[in-house]
Amino acid sequence: MRKLVLLFGFLIAALTTQAQGREPIQLHGVVVSNDSLVQLLPNVQILVKSRGQMNVSDRDGFFSLVVMPGDTVLFQHIGFKLTRFWVPDTLEGDNFLARIILEWDTEVLDPVIVYPWPSKENFKEEFLAMEIQTTELDIAQRNLALDELRARAQAMGYDAAEMQDYLITMQNQQLYNQGRYYGGSGASAILGALSNPFAWTELFQSLKRK
Repeated sequence: MRKLVLLFGFLIAALTTQAQGREPIQLHGVVVSNDSLVQLLPNVQILVKSRGQMNVSDRDGFFSLVVMPGDTVLFQHIGFKLTRFWVPDTLEGDNFLARIILEWDTEVLDPVIVYPWPSKENFKEEFLAMEIQTTELDIAQRNLALDELRARAQAMGYDAAEMQDYLITMQNQQLYNQGRYYGGSGASAILGALSNPFAWTELFQSLKRK
């Protein structure tokens, strides 16, 4: 048992001596994304795990900190996966340049549909209970529209029912004559106008009014 304790003590002493013989290294580098079009990542949190040493990359993604050979450096940024960088323990010199690549951490969330009402039943109740306010301007515009229609009907010598029948008949006649009289050439258009009985009726009534 005593031999094991002594062996363990010598091993710790050897490791301590070796660690004390190592020189610190100035670690420089840049943090980028893994996109096809590389982006420099600012404000990346950098942590030396063994000593709790904190640092952060600048607005261009560059950083510089003192590390020891064998240290593990953590790089973390919002929207990216945590990346670990191990400082080689066989480095020579007091400077080391590294390019740290962070990978996007993409999470696909389930779709959420937002409705203004808790349920369809609630929407039905709210819709039926809805009261549409009629303003004085709406009433005035409706009255003006009715007065305008009455004035035009009187000017043409028709009452409201006759005016409606006339418009429906004219629309039907135009559909009937489409492609029969009004297409092709100017001669067919003139023929169509002369053969339209409604056009002659309108002409005679306009002459009577004058």
